[in-house]
Amino acid sequence: MELYDFLKHLNSGAPVYSDSEAFEYMHELSNEAMRITFRLNGSYHTPEEIRALFSQLTGKPVDESFRMFPPVYTDCGKNTTIGKNVFINSCCHFQDQGGIVIGDGSLIGHNVTLATLNHGMAPQQRQSLYPAPIVIGRNVWIGAGVTVVPGITIGNNAVVGAGSVVTKNVPANTVVAGIPAKRIKTIEPNL
Repeated sequence: MELYDFLKHLNSGAPVYSDSEAFEYMHELSNEAMRITFRLNGSYHTPEEIRALFSQLTGKPVDESFRMFPPVYTDCGKNTTIGKNVFINSCCHFQDQGGIVIGDGSLIGHNVTLATLNHGMAPQQRQSLYPAPIVIGRNVWIGAGVTVVPGITIGNNAVVGAGSVVTKNVPANTVVAGIPAKRIKTIEPNL
């Protein structure tokens, strides 16, 4: 299997069955991601080196405005797209097989988990994986310790309070918090 075909399969939302070629290829990508993240997380790197390693991890260039404080963890990396002026704080976990898009100007706090895979509910399908993307809009602020589950869109300018679990889409210009995250207020644009 080739990367293009694998990503096309995942981005279509099709399941990845435990006895499939896609499942085996996913494990190959996981091993590559571990090699890169161990290197990234294992010692100090300049901002330029971090960008280069993160670009290698995702398989596409990240903008020179991208900033990140390692460590960062992923079990794929190749289905993550990062906008300009994005900041990712330390100890984040990105399970990106289902696709993660982080829009321009977004801030990702410490220990954020973005999970894009579910397992089958039926016991005989428990090893199978069901991908669904996470899309984070522009100028979003995700607080420390947030978990975002598969299939979620967080709208532009939204804020997710620390420690929240996001189980439903977050409209633009909205503050949410809690477990599960609920609307706290609307953000009024500066007049």
